[in-house]
Order: sequence, then C-alpha cells, then structure tokens
Amino acid sequence: MFQAAGAVLGTILMFVLIVVLIAIFTMVPVGLWVTAFFSGVKVRLSDLIGMRLRRVKPRRIVNPMIKATKGGMHINIADLEGHYLAGGNVDTLVDALIAAERADIELNFEQAAAIDLAGRDVLEAVQVSVNPKVIETPNISAVAQDGIEVVVIAKVTVRANIDRLVGGAGEETIIARVGEGIVTTVGSSNSYKEVLENPDNISRMVLSKGLDSGTAYEILSIDIADVDVARNIGARLQTDQAEADKRIAEAKASERRAMAIAREQEMHAEVEAMRARVVEAQSQVPLALAEALKNGNLSVDGYYRLENLKSDTSMREAIAKGSESTDEEKDI
Repeated sequence: MFQAAGAVLGTILMFVLIVVLIAIFTMVPVGLWVTAFFSGVKVRLSDLIGMRLRRVKPRRIVNPMIKATKGGMHINIADLEGHYLAGGNVDTLVDALIAAERADIELNFEQAAAIDLAGRDVLEAVQVSVNPKVIETPNISAVAQDGIEVVVIAKVTVRANIDRLVGGAGEETIIARVGEGIVTTVGSSNSYKEVLENPDNISRMVLSKGLDSGTAYEILSIDIADVDVARNIGARLQTDQAEADKRIAEAKASERRAMAIAREQEMHAEVEAMRARVVEAQSQVPLALAEALKNGNLSVDGYYRLENLKSDTSMREAIAKGSESTDEEKDI
C-alpha cells in the first residue's frame, strides 16, 4: 500500500516538475539566451523574462542586437526595446545604422529612430544617400511667348539628405517645384524654337533656383528627357477672341435691327394717326360749308367759285399725271 502511494506521489511530482519546466522554458527563451551568449551579446535572463511580461517578443530585440554587435556597433538593448514599444521597426533601424557605418555616413541611433518613427524608410534613406535615385516627372505642359505649347519630361537625380529627413518635404514637392520651374522657364522664352534648340537652358535655369530647399533630398542634376511640340495656344486664343467679337457684333446688329423695326412701327402708327385726323377733318368740311351758308358767312356764288376751283385743281392734277406717263413711255 505504501509503495503504491509512493508511486502515485512520484508520478504527481514528476508531472508538476514537467509543468514547471515547460512554464520556465515558455517564459524564459533559454535557447535565445544561449544564442545571444555565444554571439557576444550580454543579455540577462531577467531582461528576457521582462520582455515576455511587457508583451515584447524577445526574438525581435535580441536578433537585431546580435546583428548590431556583429556589425561592430554598440547599442543598448533597452533603447531597442523602447523603439519597438514606440512602434518602430527595430530590424530596419539596425540595418540602416550598419549601412551608414559602412558608408561613413554620420547617423546616430536617436536620429535614425526619429526618422523611422516619422514614417520614413530609414534604410532606404541611407541607400539613397549612397546611391542617388532618379525621379521622372510626368508630362509638363508649358507655353512659350509665341503661343506654342510644348510638353516637357524631366529626370531629376536626387540624393537623400539625412539631416533633413525629419520635417523635410518628399518627392511630390520636388516634382511640383521642378514642374513650376519648367513652366516659368519655357514661358520666358521668346519662341518654342529656343526651347527645342537649347533644352539644357531649362536644366540650368531650374537647377539655379534652389528647388531642394526645405526638402529631404538634394538635387544633383535635372535632365530634360523629352520635349514635344503640342498645340498652338496663341492661335486658338485669337480664334476664340474673333468668335467672341463676331457674336458681340451680331448681337449689336440684332439690337439695332430690332430698334429700327420698332421705330418703323412707331412711324407707321403716327402716319395712320395723321391719316385718321385728315379723314376726320375732311368729314367736317361739308358740315362747315353748310354752317357757313346757313349763317351767311359764305355766299352761293362763293360756294360755286370754290367748287370750280376744286374742279380746276383736279383737272390740272389729271393733266400733270398724264404728262408724266407720256414722258415715261417716251423714255421707254
């Protein structure tokens, strides 16, 4: 009976020991500590346990630490852990520091950490500092003074400026400034032919403006890759202006025509009114004669003389019209 109880107790103790060992090896990455020890990195088991408790993956810190030590750099493991907790990329940071050390570029840990936390690729920045890259602008349209539009494509060779990576403008600003410089330079040219004959003038003028001020890059050169002749903007503007003038003239002519028609209608109305007054006056003549005869203001002899005068006048008018018709027939 005692032997059976001892066997059960031994089994329980063995199980507890196994559980404790598993917990220890889970909390303490002994294998990683051994690797760091033989790599020359001094890291304590308590530091690794602390990383576990702070929910930091020890491998993310120790492996870059080993890389930095083998690269001849001395970095505090607490700084790497702090950078990791701040959301930085520890592995890229260490690679950038090693690359800067090999290229003899002055870059300390604080500066590299600030660049990485600012959202820029610090390793790419170091690589661009060593090996400049080329930025190609999109099609840039500009118009010379003779009204001809030209389309320019430029290639800008830039090198990263480590000191201005934090707070410095990016590639979009470089492209925008180069485009503005090209438009200004082409616009100051008397003719598009000058642009086609000497495209290097654009490069010199744009490069002399100091377009890399306040940016994270240093412009090394600006090369004009292509210049194409596009539309005749001046002729198009003149055509549009002529069309606009034509429409204005037509509108003014229509206005004058409408005013003339209105005036003609007014005159016609006035003539009709005068004719109506004449007819009305003529209708009053017999009444006036009758009144004059009645009142004795006009004698019967006088009335007949008036009628004879009217007949003579009508006869003369008829003779005159007949003479005019005869003259016209003779001319024919």
